[in-house]
Amino acid sequence: MIPGRFQPITPWVFMWGLSFAIYFSLKLVSLNFARGTGHAPLWKRAAYLLAWPGMDAETFLADSDRFLQPPNPAEWLFASFKFLMGMGLLWIVVPALASQNLWLVGWAGLLGIAFTVHFGLFHLLSCAWRHCGIAAVPIMNWPIASQSLTEFWGRRWNLAFRDLTHRFLFLPLIQRMGPVGALFTGFFVSGLVHDLVISWPANGGYGRPTLFFLLQGIAILVERSRSGRQLGLGHGLAGRCFCLLAILLPSPLLFHASFLSRVILPFLTAIGAGEFAHQ
Repeated sequence: MIPGRFQPITPWVFMWGLSFAIYFSLKLVSLNFARGTGHAPLWKRAAYLLAWPGMDAETFLADSDRFLQPPNPAEWLFASFKFLMGMGLLWIVVPALASQNLWLVGWAGLLGIAFTVHFGLFHLLSCAWRHCGIAAVPIMNWPIASQSLTEFWGRRWNLAFRDLTHRFLFLPLIQRMGPVGALFTGFFVSGLVHDLVISWPANGGYGRPTLFFLLQGIAILVERSRSGRQLGLGHGLAGRCFCLLAILLPSPLLFHASFLSRVILPFLTAIGAGEFAHQ
């Protein structure tokens, strides 16, 4: 850095900028390799790139309505509730916790961001596009209803990332490395991506997000093992509890202290959710 000429990028700005750059690059990949979408008009392709977070270009750009499930009033209400809940967490709960433990404030802020954007805004966008006749499948498919870790990561959580990795990573690797090798490679790559957008901006906690995702792979093997099947870890109440514990217990590895203190707390301060001292 040249003194007086360049200033270091604010960590939370760096995180959002890096996240968007990776996201937009993956969007271009998904669009470039989409099959049977050459007929899609330019406006629709632009809408897919700029106004929809999903990665299933073939469904979004299809001219058939076989994927379309128009939203009903209850779904609109539910999506709005999640959005407002996230806003409430950010601008009511977080300020109320300002004098409490900053770790608690950081996690409340993370939940607020998740409910506002991933669960709320993205669901509202899905409703809006489907109301207009475009099959924009919600990227969050009731993750709370998961009865197994396999179901959570494979069919319910962040289907945008899942669609891309399943097509371009898991399926090609499964023939070369087998299911276990492909599973761990997929989680390893996911961990590296999260390390990139979490640990790098925070300048700390390197390797912890990757370890979190590798532990998810190990937990899925336990779930699918003979003992796991005997204990019912892949379904029912036992499956729900195992899934919840496997995700929540190691979650501080994913969103580690460096990220909370150097990225999330300054971001909460920047958006007016409070004034928080951070490292």
